[in-house]
Amino acid sequence: MSPVASQGAVHGHAAFERMAVLRISIGILAAAAVWLRLWEPFVAFSPIGALALAFAGWPILREAVSNLLARRMTMELSMTIAILAAAAISEWFTALVVTLFVLLAEELEHMTVARGRLAILDLVNFVPKEARVRRDGEVVTLPLTEIRPGDLVMVSPGEKVPVDGEVVAGHSYVDQSRLTGESMPAPKDVGATVYAGSINQLGLLEIATRQVGVDTSYGRIIQAVEAAEQTRAPVEKLADQLAGYLVYVALACAAVTWFISQNIRDTISVVIVAGACGIAAGTPLAILGGIGRAARLGSIIKGGIHLETLGRVDTIVFDKTGTLTVGEPVVTRLEPAPGVKDEDLLRLAAIAECHSEHPLARAVVAEAEKRGIAVAEPETFKYTVARGITASHAGRTLLVGNRKLLVEAGIDLSGEAGSGEGSEILVAVDGRYLGAVTVADPIREEAVPAVAQLNELGLHTMLLTGDVGRVGRQVGERLGIAEVKSDLMPEDKHRLVSAMTEKMRVVAMIGDGVNDAPALAVASVGIAMGSGTDIAQESADIVLIGNDLNKLVETILIARKTRAIIMQNFAGTLLVDAVGIGLAAFGLLDPLLAAGIHVGSELAFILNSARLLALNSGPSWQAKLAARESRSVSGGLA
Repeated sequence: MSPVASQGAVHGHAAFERMAVLRISIGILAAAAVWLRLWEPFVAFSPIGALALAFAGWPILREAVSNLLARRMTMELSMTIAILAAAAISEWFTALVVTLFVLLAEELEHMTVARGRLAILDLVNFVPKEARVRRDGEVVTLPLTEIRPGDLVMVSPGEKVPVDGEVVAGHSYVDQSRLTGESMPAPKDVGATVYAGSINQLGLLEIATRQVGVDTSYGRIIQAVEAAEQTRAPVEKLADQLAGYLVYVALACAAVTWFISQNIRDTISVVIVAGACGIAAGTPLAILGGIGRAARLGSIIKGGIHLETLGRVDTIVFDKTGTLTVGEPVVTRLEPAPGVKDEDLLRLAAIAECHSEHPLARAVVAEAEKRGIAVAEPETFKYTVARGITASHAGRTLLVGNRKLLVEAGIDLSGEAGSGEGSEILVAVDGRYLGAVTVADPIREEAVPAVAQLNELGLHTMLLTGDVGRVGRQVGERLGIAEVKSDLMPEDKHRLVSAMTEKMRVVAMIGDGVNDAPALAVASVGIAMGSGTDIAQESADIVLIGNDLNKLVETILIARKTRAIIMQNFAGTLLVDAVGIGLAAFGLLDPLLAAGIHVGSELAFILNSARLLALNSGPSWQAKLAARESRSVSGGLA
């Protein structure tokens, strides 16, 4: 649904609501008049009842005829049969009350679904329609449609960020809870990424535009929620089929009741009490609510089928780099030889590495700059594949590389065991060993608790990585991942994930790079990190905007809750129908009580689904855990 369509739906619903209120009001007044027999000139026919029934029941009758012409058995058709049968035996009051119950139930259903659509409209309207842009030395206000990537957008304190981009000037804190679910404002300095739909809290920010409109993270959330409302998950089709079957069962039971008892009131009660509207309406409502709730957390789910599948996942497969790790190598450890200072070790390593474009070399240079160490250029520079760098500076020969480089140069490393963590860069000067610099891709802070929670949920966790076995095992052991497979090419990941799905395992694959795209595409559910490549995001069924693995856990919990609610509605409907049909067939329910049970159960199941539309998702599992730990610490201190 487009923004225009969303607004049209809302305005259309407002008009419908006024007519529905009028029909319900006329029905109530007519039912009171019939009950009090204010004007009943005929014995078996009530003019007031007939006229009110025709006016109030017209939407039900129209839908029933439409379903009949389409050869679809629905609850509207069965209710129409029951209402007409009640009128045929002069039960005008019963016919009116059943009609009122159906109208009230349908109006509540429409109002609940409209709430979900209003949430979409709220998303659409939240992003400003224009922005202040610096052009030709001046700041001008332009509509978003005229802003292009590269434009410099100015955002003052209290204003909403209109584009996705990178901060090029200024410092502030930004509320991006609508996109990432973060409860606290995030600090934003030069170089930080900001998202459309977030709110600038403090200072003036100047942002270099990357994406505008539907291409922003916020725009993709809107598109996902709108598309999800239009798609149908398999469980929704099952709900429609079950609703049709229950109608057939109710009509068959009514026929048997009439054949045995010859009691028309009991027969009508059997038709009235059977209801599957709760699952027919509650199922798509639950799907919409689950996807909307996930979107508020920062998880873009591209359709109801993916939410349903996520609720059945039994295996979580992780890529390593950029998914479990930050994706950017940094210096994690300095191990200088005796008598060598950390600063000297790092300075000499950075001098040799300053002309290299290798990611490990860039990490060494960046660490030196971070510590304020001046990095001079080497006088000579030679790179040897699979060995390292030989350089000269101030008349000294520098060797910076792996063990093979130094051993081949005759340097004794027999007493140097190495840390075994990350990639080691060994440094030697004029034949003397100076120490080692360890560079590693740090694990995301939230990865450890997130994987632990996934294990607690009974999910089998697996790591597929192209790194060597030692690195893969280290990461797997630190995070508590159950199974690790290393030294994999992209086609190997694709093959392993395909094999698991062929064995009927429901697999969620999460990754961020081009090499993850094939595996993401064949997984039962593909999940991409928001910072990942475009091809990974396109191949995935779910995108985590904030790159926060905690949101993966939250989204799985939402999917499971959605599935649980749908199953509750299924089981409850079958139970209520079985008991109700039995009581009605034995003459223990009159038509009025049967209508009350039918509508009451329908409203209960719709409201059960509507719980997912709650604006506040409540404390996350991390918050609950932190609260428990805080109470424990407080108790210990006391």
